[in-house]
Amino acid sequence: MKLKVLVADKFPDKYIQQMKDLDLEVIYNPKLGEKDLPEAAKDVDIVVVRSTIVNEEAINYSKKLNLIIRAGSGVNNINIAAANKKGIYVTNCPGMNAVAVAELAIGLMISLDRFIPDNVSDFNKGVWNKDKYSKGKGLKGKTLGLIGVGNIGKEVAKRANAFEMNVYGKDITRIEGVQIKDFSEMDQLLPLCDIVTIHLPATPQTKGLFNKQMFSYMKDGAYLVNTSRHDVVVEDDLLEAIKEKNIRYACDVFKGEPEGKSGEVSSKLQNNPNIYVTHHIGASTEQAQDAVAEETINIIKKFVHSGVIEHWVNRAKITDAHYQLVVKHYDKPGVLASVLDVIRSGQINIEEIENIIFEGGIAACCTMKLQSAATADMLKQISENANVISVSHVEI
Repeated sequence: MKLKVLVADKFPDKYIQQMKDLDLEVIYNPKLGEKDLPEAAKDVDIVVVRSTIVNEEAINYSKKLNLIIRAGSGVNNINIAAANKKGIYVTNCPGMNAVAVAELAIGLMISLDRFIPDNVSDFNKGVWNKDKYSKGKGLKGKTLGLIGVGNIGKEVAKRANAFEMNVYGKDITRIEGVQIKDFSEMDQLLPLCDIVTIHLPATPQTKGLFNKQMFSYMKDGAYLVNTSRHDVVVEDDLLEAIKEKNIRYACDVFKGEPEGKSGEVSSKLQNNPNIYVTHHIGASTEQAQDAVAEETINIIKKFVHSGVIEHWVNRAKITDAHYQLVVKHYDKPGVLASVLDVIRSGQINIEEIENIIFEGGIAACCTMKLQSAATADMLKQISENANVISVSHVEI
């Protein structure tokens, strides 16, 4: 029986065909929304989404779902907690759209500085306003603060350096391998910056990060660009800072963004001369979509052919394992079963297990992470098995 794959967002046709070439049954329905997904995904093995929300109902209602792929870098539109409870793998495609988002961030900086949207709007209205729009500051020599120096932030840094900007950075974790200075505190960084650009994931640590206090650190007339997640910025505090400090803001994300691909939109950010908003298009270049699609195909191939889960985001980083048992054995039927029987007899839970075969297929090595220690008697029982080569047991 063929594995079923549901692609619930727009996906390049040639990569849909590549899925079919893997002998998969592919259901392509890019117009599905959050409410449609539970019914659409109930009998599929793999779900591929970009922005479509995979909620708890969709996960719980599924009968065969085993893998959810976010064709993008984040996974905030997937209910990870629900997936964990059902043992469903969640993966993503990190870094594949970094250049596209970085290009948009730079474009928004230039737009803020040169009033490009207003220029175009006035021209289309038959208004000529050269004097008003001839007051750009220029980016050369300006100080740029990168808030988030991951894949996207690093690509922004490269482009900003080409503009001869002074680039500084602040990340959730320590910055390595980037030719920029790392500031430990935002109150030291923000007052230096003419432009601040945000490239952070949505986490409890980053939610509401740019609030009234953060805006108080920023220069009057500074530019703020957000191409990451809307809830990093407190919109009410932003609007107040615009009034008080003439901050100019450009973003690709905002609170209440429509889930659909077209229709009406309403936001408190509308009709403010200091705000430019794009339609969540940061990753939506042909180059980026092809890169993400290629990585999605790679994830599916490895999952189908070898069971390897690339970019597995909901694998436990910390387990209850405190001991490691390594058993080298002959690769014969029943050998591992006998070892596991001994461990089971001691009521010991195995947190992780990996069995690797040596070239030639004669010997193998099984590594087990155990919740509690195996007794000397259990180790003796395992060692006495004629098909066991060696046994190693250590505390970790």
